[in-house]
Amino acid sequence: MTTPTTEDRDTELSADRRRNRKRAANIADHAGIGWKLMLFKVIALGLIDALAVYAIFVLWRSDQLVPAAIVLLVTGFANWVYFSRGNLPAKYLVPGLIFLFVFQVFAALYTGYVAFTNYGTGHNSDKGSAVNALMLSAQERVPDSPAYALTIVEQLGEYSFLVTEPDGDVLLGGEERPLEPVDGADIDGGKAVGLAGYNTLGFADIVANQKAIGDMSVPISDDPNDGALRTPDGSMAYVYVSNLVYDEAAGTMTDTRTGVVYSDIGTGAFTAEDGAELRPGWQINVGFDNFVRAFAEDSIRGPFFSVLVWTFAFAILSVLTCFALGLFVAIVFNDPRMKSKKYYRIVMILPYAFPGFLSALVWAGMMNQEFGFLNVVLFGGADIPWLTNEWLAKISILIVNLWLGFPYMFLICTGALQAIPEDVQEAARVDGAGAWQVFRSIKLPLLFVSVAPLLISSFAFNFNNFSLIYMLTGGGPRDASANVNVGATDILITMVYKVAFVGSSSDYGLASAFSIIIFILVATISVIAFRRTKALEELN
Repeated sequence: MTTPTTEDRDTELSADRRRNRKRAANIADHAGIGWKLMLFKVIALGLIDALAVYAIFVLWRSDQLVPAAIVLLVTGFANWVYFSRGNLPAKYLVPGLIFLFVFQVFAALYTGYVAFTNYGTGHNSDKGSAVNALMLSAQERVPDSPAYALTIVEQLGEYSFLVTEPDGDVLLGGEERPLEPVDGADIDGGKAVGLAGYNTLGFADIVANQKAIGDMSVPISDDPNDGALRTPDGSMAYVYVSNLVYDEAAGTMTDTRTGVVYSDIGTGAFTAEDGAELRPGWQINVGFDNFVRAFAEDSIRGPFFSVLVWTFAFAILSVLTCFALGLFVAIVFNDPRMKSKKYYRIVMILPYAFPGFLSALVWAGMMNQEFGFLNVVLFGGADIPWLTNEWLAKISILIVNLWLGFPYMFLICTGALQAIPEDVQEAARVDGAGAWQVFRSIKLPLLFVSVAPLLISSFAFNFNNFSLIYMLTGGGPRDASANVNVGATDILITMVYKVAFVGSSSDYGLASAFSIIIFILVATISVIAFRRTKALEELN
């Protein structure tokens, strides 16, 4: 008989410890799940699952199968995580990861995708939708067309035409669903008046939704040249055909009134020989064309570089002025001889306590050329164009941003100054250093160790300080010579917003290209700056 060795006993003890830990974990897990928590979990996940099912249904109806599959997989994974025992880290990480993907990763990837397309006004759908829209826009009623008995039905908020042909056949169709034969319709007096699964609209409902029903155009078949049914009153439908004839094989659209042939030449729109285009067009991949336009097209390149220079100047000057004033005030209030410092500090941080966009609106009113406080009260009724003159507008923006930004610098500089060891400064004074030498050689370098990363983040913030520019000057005064909507005080982010959303036409592809350029610039500057600040760590 062999005697158990020390190693065998250690192995048994280790196995016992593992079993005890597992048993304790199971006990804690069971104890932590009460019926209230389980009820809350079921209700919360039930609501999330309901939204997910609805999203999957909508995506599936729109033939977006890949996004629908992603939503299904993510929802299934979330249910597995929260209904399974254990997986405690995952239960905390899943919500954050989902929000990170939706609001950061997906947004960035989609912006990158749009930057390589012609997405914008007149190019916001696929080719099939563009063809249907063109055909509908040129429709005219066919003279002496047969009248179709019509009943308006509804399912899940979507209207459909329930049509009875003169020969008695019953058809059903919608805006994007050609007419198809149906069986089992309710017939009254030779007219289909209802269909299982659909709600029949009465006269009052038709009157209440008259515009939406009157705008409907239901294709007769998959061939858009066959025309569509439309109704003026909700009770009878008539055939409408388009003055445009689409040849899918040749990729052409012919105007029967003028005989002009518009061809698909790969630009996302049907184009005639003289360059005239039919709108709307459709979305296509254009490669690097948007980036080329930003740097090569004269009417865009000039304003772009002008805005780029002002953006850098605004961001750099904003950081320098706010830091200088904030540091000066912090040094003054850090002096032990200063009395009632806490009250002065409260007053100093008031601009930082108000929302920036509201402060910008207040300053815009104060700087109004005709009735603003500055002109009327401080300058005795002078007519100073604070916000309409190019250079005065830029100076005004810097002044307002200084008022808004120096309290933040004051707070961080106050904390950094108080963290500097007093004995280091005292040793310098004993060695004969003056106040300026102590500040320049000791306080400022040690201060930069703490505030350098914050200065970099402040630069990045001001590089994209949309609220101040847009609320104070709106980017104006406007540059009339530019091919894009841009003004003298626009920075890159406000220019991107105007290109994408302001004006009669929107160019999301070009705006996304500008966004990618902004991201590259800010990321590059931040990386270089952070690497430079590592040298300051040696001071510690």
